[in-house]
Amino acid sequence: MIDPQIEGKVILITGANHGIGAATAKAFAAQGAKVFITYFREPCEHSSADLEEAKANGIGGVLLYRANQQETAESVLQSIDSFGGKASAKEMDLSDANNIPILFDSCEKEFGSVDVLVNNHTYCALDTFDPARETSEGFGIQLASQQNIDANFAVNARSYALMMAEYINRFLKRNANWGRIINLSTDAASAHEANVSYAASKHAIESYSRSAAMEVGKYGITVNIVAPGPIQTGYLDPEEESSIAAQTPLRRIGMPEDVADVIVFLASEQAHWLTGQLLYVGGGWTVHQ
Repeated sequence: MIDPQIEGKVILITGANHGIGAATAKAFAAQGAKVFITYFREPCEHSSADLEEAKANGIGGVLLYRANQQETAESVLQSIDSFGGKASAKEMDLSDANNIPILFDSCEKEFGSVDVLVNNHTYCALDTFDPARETSEGFGIQLASQQNIDANFAVNARSYALMMAEYINRFLKRNANWGRIINLSTDAASAHEANVSYAASKHAIESYSRSAAMEVGKYGITVNIVAPGPIQTGYLDPEEESSIAAQTPLRRIGMPEDVADVIVFLASEQAHWLTGQLLYVGGGWTVHQ
C-alpha cells in the first residue's frame, strides 16, 4: 500500500469554489489533509435566474460556466464535512497584493502553517491581435488592450509569484524542511489564438515556477507545474465535448478529478524527486516533445 504521507498536512488551494480547485480540495481532504480554500467571484453580466436555469439544465457553455464561477465554497465545504474531512474557506481577490498575507494569516489561524500551496486561481477574458476575430458571441473576443493584458497578468502571473514568495518567506521563518508548491498553467501557454493575454500570463507562471524550483530546492521545497488540456468545468458545450473526446488518445473528455489526482501526487512523498517539471494532464491531448 502506498502512503502519500499527506495526512495532517495543511493545504492552501486557490480558486477552489468549483472545477479543478474544488476537486483538488476534496481529494486532499480525503487523504486526511487540512484544506483551506479561497476563491473570488467576479461581477457577472447574467441574471441570477439565467444562472440557476443553466445549473438546472447542466448543459455546458457560457451560462453554466458563469454559474459555476458564481458559486460560493459552501458546497465544497459540505462535501468535505460529509466524509469527516477538515476544510475552511475565505473569499479573496488575489489581484490585490495586500490580500495575500491576509490569506496566509487566515489559514494559519485556522489550521497552522501552510505545507502545500496549490495556485489554481485564474482570470480569462479572450483577446486577440487580429481585428477579424473580434466578436461578442459566446464568451466574446476583444482586441488586446492595456486593461485586459493587465487583468490577466495581475491574476495569472503576479499573484502566483507573490503567493510563492509569501509561502517561501513563512516557510524559512519557521525553519521548515518539507514543502510543496504546485502551480496550474495550461497546455496552450506557448501560443493560444484568440486568447493571447491568458496564454502569455500562463507562460509567465511556468517561468516563475522553474526559477523558484532552482532557487528553493535547497530548502526542501519542490515546485512543479500542472498544465491541463481541455477539462469540462462547465464551459464546453456538448458538441465541443464530443469533438475533443474523439481527438483525445484516451477517448474521453477530461474532468476536474483527473487533474486533482495529479496535483495530489505531486504533493505526495512519492513525488519527492520531482521539481521544476511541467506535466501535461489531458489524456494525451498534448504530449511533451
